[in-house]
Amino acid sequence: MKRILITAIYLISVLSCFGQVNDKYILLKPDRVFDGEQMHTDWVVLIKNNTIENAGPMKFKLPSGTEIIELKGQTLLPGLIEGHSHLFLHPYNETSWDDQVLKESRAERIARATNHAKATLMAGFTTVRDLGTEGAMYDDAGLKRTIEKGVIPGPRMIIATRAIVLKGTYGPKSENPEIELPQGAAEVAGRVELINEVLTQIKNGADLIKLYADYRWGKDGEAKPTFSQEEIEIAVSTAKNSGRKVVVHAATVEGMTRAINAGVSTIEHGDDGNEEVFKLMKERGVALCPTLAAGDAISQYRGWKKGIDAEPARITNKKKTFAMALKTGVTICMGGDVGVYKHGDNAREMELMVEYGMKPIDVLKSATSINADVFGYSDKIGRVKNGLLADLIAVQSDPSVDIRNIRNIKLVIKDGIVYKQ
Repeated sequence: MKRILITAIYLISVLSCFGQVNDKYILLKPDRVFDGEQMHTDWVVLIKNNTIENAGPMKFKLPSGTEIIELKGQTLLPGLIEGHSHLFLHPYNETSWDDQVLKESRAERIARATNHAKATLMAGFTTVRDLGTEGAMYDDAGLKRTIEKGVIPGPRMIIATRAIVLKGTYGPKSENPEIELPQGAAEVAGRVELINEVLTQIKNGADLIKLYADYRWGKDGEAKPTFSQEEIEIAVSTAKNSGRKVVVHAATVEGMTRAINAGVSTIEHGDDGNEEVFKLMKERGVALCPTLAAGDAISQYRGWKKGIDAEPARITNKKKTFAMALKTGVTICMGGDVGVYKHGDNAREMELMVEYGMKPIDVLKSATSINADVFGYSDKIGRVKNGLLADLIAVQSDPSVDIRNIRNIKLVIKDGIVYKQ
């Protein structure tokens, strides 16, 4: 028995040493660290394998063999989180949305999405909430798994698979009523179909459910509500049973109100929100993902020469409602509807948030800790904090002084792996 005990102790010791030898440590030494909530000028960050081992002042002993990366003049931040992305779309001034859905093969769309994923990661966005494949079925689930396996570089993906729309409200639309065109989202009619579609999307890999609470199906093409509040509540309760959230596309006051009262997590766009609806959002803890950059891009595609021409009414109204949401205290997520414009240009939304009245430090919070909290991933990402995953970026200078510095990416680490240095 004594010999067995000695042998066991020896083996445990050898295995322990073997584990220590194979642990990888990286020490990051920037000028400053934004931890997701505030800036620090005396911090370093130690990574062990794929997690943050220590973040704070240098008051700990470095493990032997630690790789040290000096980041002089740079700011270290949590990996940025894109809150509203469509990796399976590309800019509408290249190819219209209809033609992407109807004419591009699935193979082409997957190939494009692969490139978009890499561009997103290299721009410092280590996580995306991808809100619909727009006709590419459940290919986002496959793309997500491919990234997780390390086959291709890309961000962590929080996916919606196919968004859900009320039958007859979405597109593409045919002028010939006898022709049924493929749709950019899953159509449902009635509560039973709605429940079944929520369950189908969950079965096929959805991390969340996206509904269209309104859309441009009015008789003159104006936005009108789609699902009733009761129907949205059914979707919310069905998704909640599995621990998933529901997010909604909503631009009208009525569509937003129904969704908020039904218990959704976020409102996407919110273009025509008023003070009353924003107060309701704050009261119910519903966040706004304003997608400023999408409207800015589309207006320019339609001929607006920014900085030269008079501001379109759409932009003026968006600035007004965004300012109203800020004043009311609504939680603001960072998400630009990227795909409408170029992937990798995700920082465009952050710059517009500042241009429209938000403080740079608050924009950084929205793109890190706030998005992580709202999306339900704060136990994994969004902060520079001991025990969280090592998703980190470094940029030249201080983006809390000038948000444009967020584009000057010097280092990208996701899951402890250095992708850009």
